[in-house]
Amino acid sequence: MFRKFRILFLLFVLATVGLAAWRATTSLSAWEHTVHVALYPIAADNSPATAAYLATLENDSFEDIGQWIEQESRRYGKSVLQPVVVRVAPVLREQPPLPVPGGSALDNMLWSLKLRWWATQHDAIAGPKPQVRLFVLYHDPERNAELPHSTGLSKGQLGLIHAFSSRRQHRQNNVVIAHELLHTFGASDKYDLTNSQPIHPHGYAEPDKSPLLPQRSAEIMGGRIPVTEQRADIPASLLQTMIGELTAREIGLIK
Repeated sequence: MFRKFRILFLLFVLATVGLAAWRATTSLSAWEHTVHVALYPIAADNSPATAAYLATLENDSFEDIGQWIEQESRRYGKSVLQPVVVRVAPVLREQPPLPVPGGSALDNMLWSLKLRWWATQHDAIAGPKPQVRLFVLYHDPERNAELPHSTGLSKGQLGLIHAFSSRRQHRQNNVVIAHELLHTFGASDKYDLTNSQPIHPHGYAEPDKSPLLPQRSAEIMGGRIPVTEQRADIPASLLQTMIGELTAREIGLIK
């Protein structure tokens, strides 16, 4: 009897969490009101350069993300003024739980739960309560030539993002942040995980262009600008990206 009760209780908890996640995602993809996004900067290393960079971050540092989303949403017929507003929280001193490299599905699920719990303990920010929380770990490019994989979760509306603590790479950072932000809205990746090449047609900004290559911009969830069959370049800024039709459907811009 106790075992049956425990199973029923767990099913109830899972159903409740699932319903809450569905409601949250539905609210984000309705495009009827401003979505408040909180960005929490975190130093991923003890570099003085990283600390100095984090001290310069403010709300204006991420204005182009909100402006880009407004521009793209209007292209799909939405008229919400400031559909997304990104606000910067005070720098966090504690590191978030990181996913297990090469972890199993169970490892990833447990990590997701740990991150969601950790986020509830580290979400202080002034102003309206955020619907999306992005925890951005900044790395000194002099110490790290490559970054770990970033993750955006539609369940919990959370992002764990890796970026460079460099003014020169700030606009590219915002491309990564926008990509992971759209994951929290329900968008899927549109590139090959084995080589980072965008997948045709949905990972291309201009899938019907002739000749197809080189492309002139990147589909945001494709992540890169296809140049040749083997090469795709990282966009320099959000000005070189757009939201493709399938992504627009996934996040509710097209019903």
